Amino acid sequence: MKEKFLLMLVAALALTAVPGCSNVQEHETLYEDAHLESIAVGSATQDKYKVEEPAALGENPTLSDYLRYAALNNAGLKAAFEQWKAAVEQVPQARTLPDPKFNYGYYIQEVETKVGPQRQKYGIMQVFPWFGKIEARTDAAAATAKAEKKRYEATKINLFFEVKDAFYEYTYLASAVETARENLELIKHFEEVARTKYTAAAVGHPDVIRAQVELAKLEDQLKSLEEMRGPISARLNAVLNRRSFEMLPWPRKEKFEPVKVNHREMTEMLKAKNPELAAMDFEVEAAKSRVELAKKKFWPDLGVGVDWIQTDDAVMSGVGDSGKDPIILMFTLNLPVWRDNYRAAHRQAEANVRQKAQQKRQAENTIVARAERALYDFEDSFRKIKLYGDILIPKAEELLGASETAYKAGTIDFLSLIDAQRMLLKYQLFYERAVADNGQKLAEMEMLAGAELTTVKQDSEGE
Repeated sequence: MKEKFLLMLVAALALTAVPGCSNVQEHETLYEDAHLESIAVGSATQDKYKVEEPAALGENPTLSDYLRYAALNNAGLKAAFEQWKAAVEQVPQARTLPDPKFNYGYYIQEVETKVGPQRQKYGIMQVFPWFGKIEARTDAAAATAKAEKKRYEATKINLFFEVKDAFYEYTYLASAVETARENLELIKHFEEVARTKYTAAAVGHPDVIRAQVELAKLEDQLKSLEEMRGPISARLNAVLNRRSFEMLPWPRKEKFEPVKVNHREMTEMLKAKNPELAAMDFEVEAAKSRVELAKKKFWPDLGVGVDWIQTDDAVMSGVGDSGKDPIILMFTLNLPVWRDNYRAAHRQAEANVRQKAQQKRQAENTIVARAERALYDFEDSFRKIKLYGDILIPKAEELLGASETAYKAGTIDFLSLIDAQRMLLKYQLFYERAVADNGQKLAEMEMLAGAELTTVKQDSEGE
């Protein structure tokens, strides 16, 4: 008796092994991608809920070191990765049949039949959604998982941009501090020159005072620049997931390498590789699958099951089939009668498709416009680098040297010498600012394009 029921139970449960989607193998690759990425970001820990402390950064880190450290430790990136993993886990849930239902009944009052009194009954029922429902549901979940993967990639690219943007700002500050210190030493030298000439009665006392005033102003400017180190270091620490009060070492100043960006190539890469736009494409695909799922609501779900009734031997002897247990094959259908409800759900799903498509178009327009502005700023900063680096700074240095010689000879006043020094300092800071802007705008364009842009060294004449 028990053996019969167990066989019946196994046979019914075997029905649930039918796969819900023809793209099972394709969807399994989502797991492989997530697993490989989890190894890359080092998300596996002994305690699956533990938030690990970031490792040490090391001494004199380069930009590549910062990028690698951020990829392994940034909390926002890890959150986006877990969001992707959670979406991947939705796929097997979508393609699985509903849980089979087991029912049991005990006859409080025995029911007499020709074959004997009935004691209790067991049953199991499995509901099968209408053809195509599981496929549409699984396709929607898989497309959502792919969208989350692209959003994870977008988060990583945005993180790299934030690191580069903060790093170049930190580099500019280091150069500005170094430039201000050099000019401070220059002003001290000019003060000594003025004192020497004042001692020799070649100039009046006002020149010494002017030198001291200029020295005090430059010391204050240098102090302001040095105090900016804390906030900018904290900004970089924030994207690295480090404590804000841990001061980062000054970045090493590297030689500026001019690059150029192909406008057409950037635009094509932006539309083809931007992960945010790719995520929206998958969201449109998921919304279309939900439209198909909404159509299937007009069709019923089929339930198949079996009941087994335990029956004792008949009271009277000689009864045919005495004590045999009846087995009943059961079928159920839900009745989709609320048609207005299903039509509304279908219209809602179609509206969601249109909404996602319009969102994607708006995002593309915004990203293209932002890329155009970034490209303009990038090219403008390069022009400024050439202007200050090749023309204005050399001329300002030449003017300052000539002004110092003329001042010592008594042919110009001290104010002319100070003006020449101020001009040199301004051009030097403008040059460093343009170099930092150039790197930041290139990083922004690469973020928008979703990949590194083809960079080619500019020729000496530029373009």
